[in-house]
Amino acid sequence: YLLLPDTSSIDITVSSPAEPKGKRPPVLVDGVTLNGPTLDIREAESFLRDAMPIIMEEAVWKATDVKEKVCEWRSPEQLKDLLDLELREGGEAHPQILQRCRDAIRYSVKTGHPLFFNQLYAGMDPYSLVGRFITEAINPSLYTYEVAPVFLLTEEAVLQKMIEIIGWQEGGDGIFSPGGSVSNMYAVNVARYHHCPDVKVLGLSALPRLVMFTSQECHYSVAKAAAFLGIGTNNVYVIPSDKRGKMIPAEFEKQVQRAKDEVRRRTMNGVSKVVWCQICYACWGGGALMSKKHRYLLQGIHRANSVAWNPHKMLMAGLQCCAFMVRDKTNLLQRCHSAQASYLFQQDKFYDVSYDTGDKSIQCSRKPDAFKFWLMWKAIGTKGLEERVDRALAMARYLAEEIKKRDGFRLVMEPEYTNVCFWYIPPSLRDMADGPEFWRNVHAVAPVVKERMMKKGSMMVGYQPHGDKANFFRQIIISPQVSREDMDFLLDQIHSLGMDL
Repeated sequence: YLLLPDTSSIDITVSSPAEPKGKRPPVLVDGVTLNGPTLDIREAESFLRDAMPIIMEEAVWKATDVKEKVCEWRSPEQLKDLLDLELREGGEAHPQILQRCRDAIRYSVKTGHPLFFNQLYAGMDPYSLVGRFITEAINPSLYTYEVAPVFLLTEEAVLQKMIEIIGWQEGGDGIFSPGGSVSNMYAVNVARYHHCPDVKVLGLSALPRLVMFTSQECHYSVAKAAAFLGIGTNNVYVIPSDKRGKMIPAEFEKQVQRAKDEVRRRTMNGVSKVVWCQICYACWGGGALMSKKHRYLLQGIHRANSVAWNPHKMLMAGLQCCAFMVRDKTNLLQRCHSAQASYLFQQDKFYDVSYDTGDKSIQCSRKPDAFKFWLMWKAIGTKGLEERVDRALAMARYLAEEIKKRDGFRLVMEPEYTNVCFWYIPPSLRDMADGPEFWRNVHAVAPVVKERMMKKGSMMVGYQPHGDKANFFRQIIISPQVSREDMDFLLDQIHSLGMDL
């Protein structure tokens, strides 16, 4: 018996029957044998060798084949029965687990398919995919150089190149985050700390009233950030936008003055100044910075204090890949978020601890999301990324022109980027005058067409209402796998699916 300080005990038994020469006798602790690994290495290797061809054939080759379905639609109840989701006491044999793998792939949406246009990510880049295979196999966490040397260095290299492309000539700092929404929360937290550093130790009670200004077309994560960080959604001032969704500068000035007046009335103090500018539209639009032809779309971005940019969107780095960057060289991220955990960030290590960048993050465990982007960038170069962006915008322009030519299709507005928004008007409505009844009928078209396309599995395109606008299709063009013929098929298919409505 091994007596522990708290007088509890562990039963240790060493068996000593005749053993082969050189082999240690088994050690039992609480009835558990500790000699050797319990994982059957040969069995594990056999499973991996059987699983990888299934992944390559079903999730890579077939999932990106335009002749295959985008999805195999099943209702939630049907899918629960098909997948047999219950977790039991005993494990299943490998053939059954391999079938589980096939079923998971079969009934998943194939986002790498050329006809998947549903979200702000699409396509499958082979270099990024291999990068993900590598990081999943190695399973690192990006807090210290000692456990993730390759991946910390590649993250730093990618961030510095992105900062250079943004145009911050004096440099900057950054970190990869688990999504653009979290990047926006980083921005609010860093801006608050920059203006009121005492908040880190004294909390909200030490703060004056803080307000945020954002466009009426902003991402919903801005309001979430205000709620999550204790600023409050009532302290978010929404700036009206013009018909194309651009913030109106004169309205911004009015809202700033309104906030000053309200704070002065409540507290007898004024708002000092606008102290931080965060650009979050680069999450989607940042890819245009790679193009000499189209980077004007983000003109002035270098004046921002911070930028959120998601390469997993237009640049196809694969989910998730989201950079948050600040125009700062004073270790602001580190000062704002550091907790100096002594079991991770020892200052007397044998290497340069400035490479232990994990304390800049609000996370502890953090995935190496930059590596896949780095590997893809190394493979195709900046020129290759630029060509992808230019081609996607050209394809969007082609689709917009085709929409103008076709009966029953109408643009919501001229596209400025690669999201093309349009209505489909079936023959039964084409002679009806524009008015409330007409738009009520149009509003009902897109949901039915979407249901039919998904049950058929032919393609996936999103739809939405916006303000007073009836439901319209929101076509997103990203992947270089997409062809002109796919754009023609898209319009033909929508007409085929909706012409009887």
